[in-house]
Parts: sequence; C-alpha cells; structure tokens
Amino acid sequence: MLRRSESDSLFREAGEGWGGGASALAALPQHTTIRILSDGRAGHEAQTLGIAEALGLMPDIRRVAPRPLYAALAPFAPPDPGDARAYAPPYPDIAIAAGRRTIPALRRLKRCSGGRTFTVYLNRPANGLRAADLIVAPRHDGFVGGNVVAPLTPANRITPERLAVARAAPDPRIAALPCPRVALIVGGDSRHGAYGAAQIAELENIAAALLASGRGVMATASRRTPLALRDALRRVIAAPRGFFWDGEGENPYLSMLASANSVIVTGDSVNMVGEAIAAAAPVHVVPAPGRRSKIDAYLAALTDAGAIRMWSGALEDWERVPVNATPDIASAVAQAYLAFADARRNF
Repeated sequence: MLRRSESDSLFREAGEGWGGGASALAALPQHTTIRILSDGRAGHEAQTLGIAEALGLMPDIRRVAPRPLYAALAPFAPPDPGDARAYAPPYPDIAIAAGRRTIPALRRLKRCSGGRTFTVYLNRPANGLRAADLIVAPRHDGFVGGNVVAPLTPANRITPERLAVARAAPDPRIAALPCPRVALIVGGDSRHGAYGAAQIAELENIAAALLASGRGVMATASRRTPLALRDALRRVIAAPRGFFWDGEGENPYLSMLASANSVIVTGDSVNMVGEAIAAAAPVHVVPAPGRRSKIDAYLAALTDAGAIRMWSGALEDWERVPVNATPDIASAVAQAYLAFADARRNF
C-alpha cells in the first residue's frame, strides 16, 4: 500500500473526462505488463479492459471460477486452488480485478509476487482498503481512503475513436433505419427487483410510440433481460423502422450508440448508463423496478451534471458533452503505479 503522504497528490476524484478535464496519461515504462483477473461478468470485463486499453497495454486475461464454497466466502476466504493460474508466474507489473470473487486471487498474486505486482481493484471491496494497492470505487459508493480513486462513472471501452469508426461505417442493420434514430438499451432483473407486467408494458409502449412518431428504433437487450420483456419488444420493434437485436449475429451495440440521435436506457445498470453517456446524444433513463439507493445516487449525480434526464414520457433535446471517466481512471492508475515502482526502487 502507498503511504498517505505519497498518495495525497495522486488519488483524487477522477474527472468526467472528454470535456470534464481529463488528465494527461503518464508514460509507463516500455514493456510494462498487465494482467486482468476476470470473473467472467461482461460488465466487470468491460471496466478492466477499458482501463488496460486506455493505458495502451495488451492484457493477459486470466479468469477465475471458484467452486461454490470458495465463491460464497469471497472475498474473505483464500483463493480456490483450481484458480492457481490467476496468481501464477510470470508476475505482471500491474494486475486489475473486478468482482468480489477475484479478490482472493488478486491478494494471493500480490503475495506470491513478493509485493512486486501493483494491484488495482474496481468497485467497492467488501474487505476494505487492503483489497488492493489502488481501489477505483465510483463516487456513489461513498468509499473513501488514501488509496481510493472515486470517479463519477465506472470505466468502459467506449472511446471517441471507436464511436467515430462506427458512425462512419455503421452496421448495415442500423444504417437501414430511418432518421432520426433512437437507441433503446434494455437491462433486466437483478437482486434489487424484477421486471413485472407494468414495467414491461411501459417499455413496450415507449417503443411503439417512438415508431409511431416516424423515428427509427434500434434496441438491444442484456443477458439479464427476462424472456417476457424480450418477446414484448420483439413484437413491437420490427422492420422497416425498427431493429431488435435478439442474439443473432454480432451485437451492433456500438453502432447504435454512435448512430443514435437520442438514447433511452433502463436504470438498472451503472455500466449501461455510463456507456450511454460516453456518446454525445441526449440520454434518457427509465427508472428500474425495486429500490436501488446507490444507483439512485448515481443517477442523481448524472442528472445534476446534465449528462442524463429521467424519462418523463417524451424525448427531450439538450446540448451535452460526452461523459467518460475512463481516461482519468487510467491516468490515476499510471501515476500510482509509477509512484509505487519508484518507491520500490528506492526502498
């Protein structure tokens, strides 16, 4: 862990990025190596990969799949011996992990490397500040400490360059839709609440009203989207004005974000909302079922920043700049690693 005196100038609230004051990325030594410890969840991998890519590093991805007992006791239990490859040599310079099931392997990697590997954990760790050398916990988590970076949004893989490429050469299924286009990004059930008949009907009605207004509607569901909601949207969103990605072929998600004149996203996922606001179109958030105090705080902060508006029954148009904390998060990781490496050399 870095001492507090070393960290005060390094660890701060990450800015909003791209127009929010992103810091210049500190140059890492040539041949810096990075390992990602993944629990296989798409949202977690998007965050870790986004940081690695922003650092300009090619990650070595090692997945953990602890057996039920080890998974249930994570992050407090030792790592599952079956996941030994995650903390095996050659030891990387930097290791990034997300998801509580990765923490035991991350801590073991730190120990096995003799302390040489600089460890980074994303999101609020249940085992506190000692989970990693650097913790990136979004601001709405309310997690503070000398080794904590608190960005407004989590990291993601959406970049201006990728959006520009997708905008210039959109997926043919998206290019065929009339303008203006609305992207409908739909999540699903979670431990906080499930989509019932009322929520499904609301989203179905939103899609139908947008199509009736003459707009092109492009929609994608997540792994968590319940079958009843998928079926309802599939019935409504059809060619020639609509396209619903049902899992066939490549997901044109990036083309949707790049080509959208407006975005409507369900508020059950911090990652989905964070990716939506990384593009420039106005973003409307449809409240999700259940009580989600942390997500509600996140959405309130984004509303105050002008990044989103809660769905009021009609599309609104306002000027906004893309919001993405990923460049600032990567900068904080780079600066912290350089301070860590310098301290080890002078130890």
